[in-house]
Amino acid sequence: MIIHDKKLLDDLALLEEADSLQKAGFISKEQKDIIKKQLPDFKAHNNILVRLGFFLLGSFLYSSICGTISLLGLSGERFFFEICCYLFAGVGFAGAEVLSNQKYYRHGLDDAFILGMIMNIGFAVAITTEGYELIIAIFVSIASFLAYRRYLHLLSMLVFCLALSAVLFYGMFEIGTIGKTILPFVAMILAGVFYFFTKVKIKSLTESYYYNGLLLANSFCLILFYLSCNYLVVRELSAELLGNEVLPGQDIPFSYFFYAFTFIVPAVYLVQALRTKDRIMLWISFLAIAFSIYTIRFYYSVLPIEVALTLGGMVLFTIAYFSIRKLKNNEVGVTFKPDRINNSNALLNAEALIVASTFGLKPEVKTESPMEFGGGGFSGGGSDGSF
Repeated sequence: MIIHDKKLLDDLALLEEADSLQKAGFISKEQKDIIKKQLPDFKAHNNILVRLGFFLLGSFLYSSICGTISLLGLSGERFFFEICCYLFAGVGFAGAEVLSNQKYYRHGLDDAFILGMIMNIGFAVAITTEGYELIIAIFVSIASFLAYRRYLHLLSMLVFCLALSAVLFYGMFEIGTIGKTILPFVAMILAGVFYFFTKVKIKSLTESYYYNGLLLANSFCLILFYLSCNYLVVRELSAELLGNEVLPGQDIPFSYFFYAFTFIVPAVYLVQALRTKDRIMLWISFLAIAFSIYTIRFYYSVLPIEVALTLGGMVLFTIAYFSIRKLKNNEVGVTFKPDRINNSNALLNAEALIVASTFGLKPEVKTESPMEFGGGGFSGGGSDGSF
């Protein structure tokens, strides 16, 4: 299924590991360059600005090809309009195949053709089905998942997660009022199930090049789980989908559950992130806490905004100050000390061992000389005329 050479993917993982070791101080830049010369590599760009530039260039190339096809097919009028997006999707697929065979991977040019292919598939199905949202979401989710599986394209995995969520929402809309009513609970349950599913897949993963895609899906499930039963989201969607107008003195059904969910889940994320040292979950917990505070202020403005911001800043400063005092002397676990990986003399020995194991070097061993030197009557030693 994967179009890329798996040997190159494994070598890319080694190169990324070498780059991490170089940034951490295990090996020098010269040693990393030696490793890079010995391993074949893709045509890729790690600099996001360079990659974005090539993406714009690829988009211009893609649109130029599609524009040429449109000029040739204008005589078809209605018939061409119905099939043009299928042709454009074929152009995207052909371009992605050619670039992948030329060892373009995470380059920018390939991004333009892969995303263009998925987008045109969505447009084509929309024209054919006259805008049937559920069918569009199904086809986009299938196309994006296959694109990820074939090209290991991380943005395609993000599109797949969004499209699959759309399939869930539009599928529940098809059920009617009951589906719209239980939508938050169904989304919460499915997000939790897929979170643990991706977690298990990550732990049992044997092919490292699938790791980033699974990690993205895992993080998306955390976000979807929180938003599914956030009070603000549920209340606004209830008014939009069901037309339930909340009058003064009233509230939505199960409001206490949604209030509790809005504040308990971010706290659980924070505790779990600190316990497992999961940086991504930690950032998601911070964002969830901020959104929970915004949720309450959206409906209940207790203080003027300037007073609330001042008090919030004071609280955050106090938490940060005492957290630093508490953590600054910790040697293990969560600590405020600089990362030892960048400041440790022991790493010099680790560097020597890594380089020796990499290049087959053996440490120098001191041996006793078979000849005895010494003698002389001056300080510093010399010879007394005999061997």
